Parts: sequence; structure tokens; C-alpha cells
Amino acid sequence: MDLGTIEDIVVARERSELPLGDEHTAVIAGGTWLLSEKQDHLRRLVDITTLGWAPLTESDDGLDIAATCTIEQLSRASFDRDWPATTLFHRCATALLASFKIWKVATVGGNVCLALPAGAMVSLTTALDGVALVWSPDGTDYRIPVTDLVTGPHENALKAGEVVRSIRLPAHALMSRTAFRKNALSPLGRSASVVIGRIDPGNQFVLSVTASTTRPFVLRFPEPPTAEVLESALSDSIPNSAWYDDPHGAPDWREHISRKSAREILEELTC
Repeated sequence: MDLGTIEDIVVARERSELPLGDEHTAVIAGGTWLLSEKQDHLRRLVDITTLGWAPLTESDDGLDIAATCTIEQLSRASFDRDWPATTLFHRCATALLASFKIWKVATVGGNVCLALPAGAMVSLTTALDGVALVWSPDGTDYRIPVTDLVTGPHENALKAGEVVRSIRLPAHALMSRTAFRKNALSPLGRSASVVIGRIDPGNQFVLSVTASTTRPFVLRFPEPPTAEVLESALSDSIPNSAWYDDPHGAPDWREHISRKSAREILEELTC
């Protein structure tokens, strides 16, 4: 869609050219959502794809994913390190209801900041303890877990003028064994539930619930729980009001399939 109200496009090449919190200015990377519907309040776009960020940076501490890394780049990446959990990259990418053409331009940072319940990169980064590095307009930086960054449908914790620079996935999460379940009303439909479990090298069990809820929920156990303990934890951690309701699934059905997926994941990882 053409954005007929845009008067200026800034091609950012350094941090000083990023917006300072003007409500009429938006950052654009892939733009797959921004260009999909009217944005009549916008007058200026700031393109951050020209900042030259390396898509993926490996270290002993883990993996830094640039906000401008495309879903295709992440999905097709290979690594020299023993990181079994990277198999989730492609699996989560396929949970995004999008064609291969969208994969080529849609970015990890954009998908996370958009904060849709069915955001596939939200599912991935919360399941693997992702922490976002945020650039503030005053020149300072801070880090925030993606579970806290995404606060609700189309809502995030960013303040005016703040930009996500990258998301770090820690090494301990990347070295974990994982299990994945996605459910939808149709085989190629938008995700109604994405549940991901993992067991870390230290035997910690972590379960993330996304798409079926208004925001991500992550449950942690020092060791794999019993099915009964897991069921109780799901009830205690996710309030009834948090199960999402839209044309892609009713709240009670989303809760049912999420709980079923959680039980299956626990069994898969502990059998």
C-alpha cells in the first residue's frame, strides 16, 4: 500500500539520525506490516536497514540477532557451535503466516516490536530467553527481556524514540534440547497456539506459551516437573483474561490446545 501522507524519508547511516520520539515519525526496516495498511498519522520514515548491522554475531555468550536481520537470514543460518536449539529458528519461521517473499524482507526486530500474539519471532525469542538491546534517544542503552518488552497485542514497553538494536539469545538456551508445538484452525492458518519447551544443560525445564495468549508467558522449573505440577503451574501463571480471543480461535479452545501441547512437550523431552 502507498503511504500518501509521507513527506520525508531518512536513510539512516548513523545513530544520530534515528528519530527522537516524534509521533509522526516511524522506523522502517522490512516494513511488511507498516506498508500493509493506512498510516495516516505518519509524515516521516526512518530507514534503519542502511545502518550496516551484521545480521548474526556468534560469541561464547550466545547469539546476537540484529533487529534488521530478516526472517530468511535467521531461518537459513548455520553455526559452527553445538547449539541444538537453533533448529527452532526454521520451525518458528514457518509458524509465521507469510510467503517466502515476506521472509526476504520481514525482520526479527520488526516482528518482535509489532507484538502480535502470533508473532513467530516473539515465540522464538521468549522461548530462548531472548534479551533486547534498546537504544534510547539520549544516547544511552539498556537491556530488557523480550518477555517484558512485549506487553500485549500491538503493545510493547518501548518509549518514544527508542529503537531495538539487537536481541541476544544466551548460550545456555541455545545448547538446550527443545520441543515445539504449533496449532491453528487450518493447516496453513495463523498460529492460534505456539508452545515451546526446553531442557537446559543444567536440567532446568522451561516452557513458553505464545500466540494463544495476549502476551508471552514463560514458566521455569529447576528440573522437569510432573504432569500434575505443570498443569497447576499453567493455571497459576496464566490468568483467564490472558487467553486471546479473535477470529483465529476462541479463548477456551486456545487454552485447551496450549495445555495439551504443554503435556506433549513434557512427555517428549522426558521420555
